[in-house]
Amino acid sequence: MNMTIQQKAQLMSESEIERTIVRLAHEIIEKNNGSDHLALVGIRRRGVPLAQRLAQIIERKEKKKLPVGTLDITLYRDDLSTLGPKPVVHKTEIDFPIEGMTVILVDDVLYTGRTIRAAMEALFKEGRPRRVQLCVLIDRGHRELPIEAGFVGRLVQTSDREIIEVKLQEMDEAEKVLLMEKTGE
Repeated sequence: MNMTIQQKAQLMSESEIERTIVRLAHEIIEKNNGSDHLALVGIRRRGVPLAQRLAQIIERKEKKKLPVGTLDITLYRDDLSTLGPKPVVHKTEIDFPIEGMTVILVDDVLYTGRTIRAAMEALFKEGRPRRVQLCVLIDRGHRELPIEAGFVGRLVQTSDREIIEVKLQEMDEAEKVLLMEKTGE
């Protein structure tokens, strides 16, 4: 039997994504008392445009430029381990000192927490931020590590058969969040 993936529901429309990003930007400003010593680091792929959009909103509100960096993390299968896909950092583009900064890691979906753990390891190779906070568009539960996002666009309860698909204009020429389901197998 073949496994197929089909759309189950649309969770967020373009305007809902936009409103959510604006709200998250305001929460970041509020929780950090402004944008002093603030930097955003997007996790490739879809965390990067989210980080850039958040930075633009924060910059407009706070009237000062924010540094934005990117981390490229890929899942690869490590068959020696029973843990399944293992996140590996490929490339780090952080061209500002993170020493003493509050770094907001930005990703589209928080799931097991493994990608975030790899991102934090990569970040600490760059220096010692004062603190690291996590901002995600969707938190879908099923954590395997004790990692919690301080800024969450939407909490979505999912089953293991379900997949969250985030589509952003910058990459997908569409703007929506879909709930997909694996059928067959």
